[in-house]
Amino acid sequence: MLKIIYHGHSALEVISEKHNILIDPFITGNPKAKVKASALKPDFIILTHAHGDHFGDTIELAKNNDATVIATHELSEYLITKGCKSHGMGIGGQREFDFGKVKFTIAHHSNSLESERLYMGEPAGVIINTGGKTIYHAGDTGLFLDMKLIGEMHAIDHAFLPIGDNYTMGIDDAVKAAEFINCKSVSPVHYGTFPVIDTDPNEFRRKIESIGKKCVILPIGEEVEI
Repeated sequence: MLKIIYHGHSALEVISEKHNILIDPFITGNPKAKVKASALKPDFIILTHAHGDHFGDTIELAKNNDATVIATHELSEYLITKGCKSHGMGIGGQREFDFGKVKFTIAHHSNSLESERLYMGEPAGVIINTGGKTIYHAGDTGLFLDMKLIGEMHAIDHAFLPIGDNYTMGIDDAVKAAEFINCKSVSPVHYGTFPVIDTDPNEFRRKIESIGKKCVILPIGEEVEI
């Protein structure tokens, strides 16, 4: 089994037998997070894009833990200039790391480091094979038809899909996304952090269950096995 800790918004801690992986570690300033960034000890950090509510505490966490940041090329190059260990990848590329495989997918969104007004290339979703499981973190995205290809080419055990609407998919589009990728189970992310993305995860669960899939609403700060 793979262990997951949800830290609110889109921040996930993935714990395999030997490694700790953080995805989009927006902790400081995240009103939903129940942990301080200094308490996290990642071996690897994976970023879907550079917006502050995903990039978050990446630099501090990477430096303090000698962690490698896996990101798309432009964002990886930026992190290297900041003194971080980073491995850059492209959309559609796959690479084996100590913990397993990573593959970036397309995501329909935007991607900039707002604090420095820097464009950071394309946003991404990410498929991770680790601990005997295949998980898909869609990042920030709207619904797109090529999600069907993701489902056809990868046996997704568990997906993390944004449901907050306004900036990403809303509930109905996320339900269709779960159908497209044909995941075994799904958890909603990127909702409720701020008023503009305050949607009801229980409505999402009802609609996911109505199409015969399992929905896990992750409790914030608690370890869950998937």
